[in-house]
Amino acid sequence: MARNKLEDAKKRARIISTRIRVRTDEAAREKIASFAEKLSWAPEDCGIDREAWRRIEEIGVSPRLVFAHPDLLRAHPDASLHYRGIATLSLKRVQQIAGSVDAWEKEPRRARVSAEKALRVARLYNAIISSIILDSTDWTMENGYRNVLATMGITSDGALRNIIGQEAERAVKERLTEWLENRSGVPCAPDEARAAWRLGAGGGLRMVYSSEPDIRFEKKTKEGEWEVISTIEVKGGADPAGALERLGAVKKSFDKTPARSKNFLILGVETNEMRSQLNEMRVERVFDLFETLHNDARWREFVSEVFHHTLRVLKTPD
Repeated sequence: MARNKLEDAKKRARIISTRIRVRTDEAAREKIASFAEKLSWAPEDCGIDREAWRRIEEIGVSPRLVFAHPDLLRAHPDASLHYRGIATLSLKRVQQIAGSVDAWEKEPRRARVSAEKALRVARLYNAIISSIILDSTDWTMENGYRNVLATMGITSDGALRNIIGQEAERAVKERLTEWLENRSGVPCAPDEARAAWRLGAGGGLRMVYSSEPDIRFEKKTKEGEWEVISTIEVKGGADPAGALERLGAVKKSFDKTPARSKNFLILGVETNEMRSQLNEMRVERVFDLFETLHNDARWREFVSEVFHHTLRVLKTPD
């Protein structure tokens, strides 16, 4: 488990470092600084505290580099990253208070920003930025830039939950595909995209790669319908802080399966609190992600449990 956590930490560090090196913050700042249209400021209307405005004037910093203007946000939606960063606001918090700006920052060319929403978001950013400036006796633009980098790191760290989860799911599916094709001895026939497999000699059983659950096994009924008989969920995050959130997603997925379905779970980390809750859920067995992928004995144990004991299409592996 310790090795699993180390690999997870390395992965997080590489992705966050790569994202920061792209310097999207500098690109946003350049757009703000080079914006050609004259901005008409009414500080109170934009949610800016008068004293905070006065302090920015005193240190000789252009207001547009500190405070968000709705006209600028409409012209360059990705400038949101700069102001959101100075305000140290997460994407989720902005969405809860003023509306989502995720598309503004990720796909600015496609974003359509209304005047009403631009003003609402600008007021949120400026209210928080004003409070930060007023809370410091010597605030500088450098402080603002440091906030931006810190916010980018936090935002990336949050996004990594999905990225790492997707990578773990893909790794399990890739190894399962390779095992079925080359070493399993299970009669199987994949579709063209290798997203679904007919298993066994009779063709009345199939495995489907999907989401919620990540992998499901279905049996053909007498009526010709496909009924779920077993599922596998993969949750690759190794950060204990998000463990219960991941467990909630697992429960949601397993609750959708038939009562007799045998559900398996592959986890990047399992905490004591998770263990107690797992005992109350419909989970047949839990496997450790790192051990399952990188320890041949654990892999054989996993495929034996699923394909031999549950599906009955595999002789017990050596």
